[in-house]
Amino acid sequence: MKVLRKSEWAILLFIVAYSFLPAFGGLFRVLELAGGPAIIPANQRASAMPFPIILHILSSFLFLLLGATQFLPSIRQTHPTAHRVFGRIVAVAGCLSAGSGMWMTHFYDFPASLQGSLLYWVRITLGLLVIAFILWAVLSIRSCNIFQHSALMLRAYAIGQGASTQAFIGIGWMILYGTEATGPLRDAQLVSAWAINLLIAEALIWATLAPKQPAAARNLQEKPLRVGH
Repeated sequence: MKVLRKSEWAILLFIVAYSFLPAFGGLFRVLELAGGPAIIPANQRASAMPFPIILHILSSFLFLLLGATQFLPSIRQTHPTAHRVFGRIVAVAGCLSAGSGMWMTHFYDFPASLQGSLLYWVRITLGLLVIAFILWAVLSIRSCNIFQHSALMLRAYAIGQGASTQAFIGIGWMILYGTEATGPLRDAQLVSAWAINLLIAEALIWATLAPKQPAAARNLQEKPLRVGH
């Protein structure tokens, strides 16, 4: 396989590092639920009903890390078969991650300090959006609409990366105030992380993915038409 360009390696390493806390921290939870040592604080909801959270962790891991490779031009252009195979896995993983996340949001018993009405409805809405974006992206690529396909997958990926941004916001808050946010303030922090990610995704879509207008057509539009002499 062709070696990735330096800029692509930088992007890939950044995404892996940015995803480290939710992706690899989740794997520690899976090991614990499988009978391994308790490396991170216990979670009674996970212990009482482990399957949904295991499914969510494993599918999110695939969606975040394998999904990162889908945005690398070298893989898309020189290894289209790998891109298609990875894409199918990423699409299924993203839908499973969103579906299991909504299931836990609705059926797990969260105290008000960890999930209020705002966070509940945002989680449900964003979970539905991820599934809708992925299914729409699949239809788009079947219609050969590459821009729409890429834009929709980037939006879904931005929502999936919400946990990473939430982790950094939470760490920053604890450094500043020495305690973890709870209640409505925690809800607002988590929701703001998704908002930040979606804003960045939209900026990237229109800066890097949007089809560029040919120079000749652009010049034609910029020059006013002259009538007469």
